Amino acid sequence: MGEMLLAIDQGTTSTRTIVFDATLQSRGVGQQEFQQHFPASGWVEHEPEDLWQTTLATCRNAMQDAKVSVDDIAAIGITNQRETVLIWNRHTGEPIHRAIVWQDRRTADHCLALKNQGAETDVTARTGLLLDPYFSATKVTWLLDTVDGARAAAEKGELLFGTVDSYLIWRLTGGQSHVTDATNASRTMLYNIHTGDWDDELLRLFNVPRSLLPDVRDSAAEFGLTDPAVFGRAIPVLGVAGDQQAATIGQACFSPGMLKSTYGTGCFALLNTGSTPVASTNRLLTTIAYQLDGSPTYALEGAIFVAGAAVQWLRDGIGIIQSAEQSGELASSADNTQSVYLVPAFTGLGAPWWDAEARGSLTGLNRNTGPSEIARATLESVGYQTRDLLEAMRGDWAGAGDTVLRVDGGMCGSDWTMQFLADILDAPVDRPAQMETTAIGAAWLAGRMAGLCASPAEFANSWQAANRFEPQMSADRRDRLYTGWRRAVSRTLSDSA
Repeated sequence: MGEMLLAIDQGTTSTRTIVFDATLQSRGVGQQEFQQHFPASGWVEHEPEDLWQTTLATCRNAMQDAKVSVDDIAAIGITNQRETVLIWNRHTGEPIHRAIVWQDRRTADHCLALKNQGAETDVTARTGLLLDPYFSATKVTWLLDTVDGARAAAEKGELLFGTVDSYLIWRLTGGQSHVTDATNASRTMLYNIHTGDWDDELLRLFNVPRSLLPDVRDSAAEFGLTDPAVFGRAIPVLGVAGDQQAATIGQACFSPGMLKSTYGTGCFALLNTGSTPVASTNRLLTTIAYQLDGSPTYALEGAIFVAGAAVQWLRDGIGIIQSAEQSGELASSADNTQSVYLVPAFTGLGAPWWDAEARGSLTGLNRNTGPSEIARATLESVGYQTRDLLEAMRGDWAGAGDTVLRVDGGMCGSDWTMQFLADILDAPVDRPAQMETTAIGAAWLAGRMAGLCASPAEFANSWQAANRFEPQMSADRRDRLYTGWRRAVSRTLSDSA
């Protein structure tokens, strides 16, 4: 057996695969973007074949870049965009529809109807989640009730449901393994995070046949062997975690009270709460951070739907920048006397608001407002939203008091953004020496199962920060800016919030 690890990071806009050695140093990378489909307002879809083909291509490109062969690969780890739903025929592998992406809002009315029926309290008690289109369950219901013949086929046991990890494993193993891990299962709104099983009451509520569902395993477990036809040799898949949980592992947040935030398309902050699930009173999520040796570790999570996507909007939507890197340069030249706020509720607002009908707003404009001020407001919105999450976490759990925020994701490359984040949080922000934290988390899980990687404690001791951003803003300015943000959000919320 080789001593290299192949980490597949299947994300929302691209698939990225990295070859790591046993010390979790990157040796080779492959990445490909794929097309986003927007068939109606608020709808977001992916072509399943694009997910599969970019996975194959990036695996081969990463091995080529690392100058290793398939014989050098000891195990595969997978991390993936969460909550995205696929349903396919268990005999032919043919998907019944495009994948419905986590960002998709088409089931907002279904969620609202269930809320009005008083179902949310029980759903939250069982899953730690809120009734929102973000999660998988109502997407599954929509597919079964909308695609011709899907409901009947599901009742006959002819269909399989999976999040992206399940679909990729099914394809990689030639249809031999229909599995997922506890972190991905915990995001479906069908899984009871207390009993560690699919929940019959939830299956009845969402009208989902149990025969659709994958087996749930630890995050480090035997998920199956790849079909030799895929890479030329069978390779074990030994690690799986949803992308935000994988980043939590990659940031070595193994102790209760440790906090990480990932700034990609959206922003996701996870606070390790240990072996006890903390029920939020501030509309955060209770989720499984990882599950090892049959024991789940829980986290409080705050989800922001739009972070890096707002910078993409600056580039592709209104054309005031040509590359994401320009946003920090523009922001640094903005007029500090202006109080411009962007509330990037392009697909609704996530935690702690959970307002699916909210839409974005740009406030505080005057005749001198230009691209620099809009760029600054865009980057600042990420800091403000993160503070919303941290305030909620501190209200939910005493262990979230004074903490250091470990950050990762594309936006972390902006020193300007990270300094503002530290300023508005009044807390240190650590940027890691190794930025590929999500892929590292998947690789560590696979390497742990393969006997190649260090224990959690040893891995935590080896974690290093490349930069620490200390707060420099005065308390008066911090409070004044944040008060203005809260006022801007209040003007954005829908009547149903």
